[in-house]
Amino acid sequence: MQVKGKQGDIKDPSLAPEGVRLIEWAAREMPVIRLINERFAKEKPLAGLRLAACLHVTTETANLAIALKAGGAEVFLCASNPLSTQDPIAAALAVEYGIPTFAIRGEDKDSYYGHINAVLDEKPHMTMDDGADLVATLHALRKDLLKHIIGGTEETTTGVIRLRSMANDNALKYPVVAVNEADTKHMFDNRYGTGQSTLDGITRATNVLWAGKVVVVAGYGWCGRGIAMRARGMGSNVVVTEVDPLRALEAVMDGFLVMPMADASRIGDIFITVTGGMNAIKRAHFETMKDGALVANSGHFNVEINIPALEDLAVSHKVVRPNVEQYVMKDGRLINLIADGRLVNLAAAEGHPSAVMDMSFANQALCAEYVVKHKADLKPGVYSVPKDIDQNIAALKLEAMRIAIDRLTPEQAKYLASWESGT
Repeated sequence: MQVKGKQGDIKDPSLAPEGVRLIEWAAREMPVIRLINERFAKEKPLAGLRLAACLHVTTETANLAIALKAGGAEVFLCASNPLSTQDPIAAALAVEYGIPTFAIRGEDKDSYYGHINAVLDEKPHMTMDDGADLVATLHALRKDLLKHIIGGTEETTTGVIRLRSMANDNALKYPVVAVNEADTKHMFDNRYGTGQSTLDGITRATNVLWAGKVVVVAGYGWCGRGIAMRARGMGSNVVVTEVDPLRALEAVMDGFLVMPMADASRIGDIFITVTGGMNAIKRAHFETMKDGALVANSGHFNVEINIPALEDLAVSHKVVRPNVEQYVMKDGRLINLIADGRLVNLAAAEGHPSAVMDMSFANQALCAEYVVKHKADLKPGVYSVPKDIDQNIAALKLEAMRIAIDRLTPEQAKYLASWESGT
């Protein structure tokens, strides 16, 4: 029973009680967001702000949205990927928490962009994006709304790449903080979150045994590092493909085989793309893959895999398991595409663990507050997360984990700040 209206556009409002239980369960592992929520509720730093958020509609996102609302913002939420929405969460946000949500798992392209435009119809003052589709739509089709915008934030690598391209072309018309670049985001969310949740998604979809498999990881950024590390920990033989010589060298020094995809495609059992680009796996690679190969993507957009080329090469295809489409090649080989090449950790599983998203979404909340405080000083462009925010989030996370660290003595601090002392 799909419902449209003031609540947004959700699949079924009767799913709300289930969503509340899941949101509350995730909150147990998100102590930093809880502390921010408590402070925001008292100080109302976002009072009067209309905030349009295009994020994966998950339990963790729900806790962020609730904190933003506690801070005084009017929050309007849509999905940043057609297959990442958890329908009970969308229902709970809309029905129980009073946050209009426009997201339905499996929505088509027209509905996806219809939902983006629905949150833009609210004339937001701020955008909070994951992949930059909201920002791109705003700049391309809704330029009349730019006059209301004071700034925004961006969650993921792909979105930051797009925003920097816009900034380089002088097309970006307001300041955006690149949350993805915070150390408390990419070092933990991208590495440990993506590493664990990607293998989780592929395992749930296929029930594959990782031990002994040749796993090809396309891209050795923070996400690729995490996936390669976790696959090796499961007993896989890991091959890395890269276009960046420094990252390729790092992968070699970390003990992984490095080779071009043209060579890796002949020996891989499981292929995972995390490049942030397009066609990391293309026609020529499908032509040489082994029978039974599994192909998945954990980058933001499914263009990392050339799916049209796979469809063109196949004589037939069918769904063989939930989230697994099997393509039959002309020579009889079988190639299995997982979750339509969408973000496999969200499309076939539940995304990152709440404990790691706690830091990522703390960055989102505090950077929203930062933009409001400094709106008069920020010019159009892409900004780094202020160092004090990054350090504060790390300190809060350690405190929540009951881990203490040393502090510099005055003598040590003076030594580090001076140049006179030597041998």
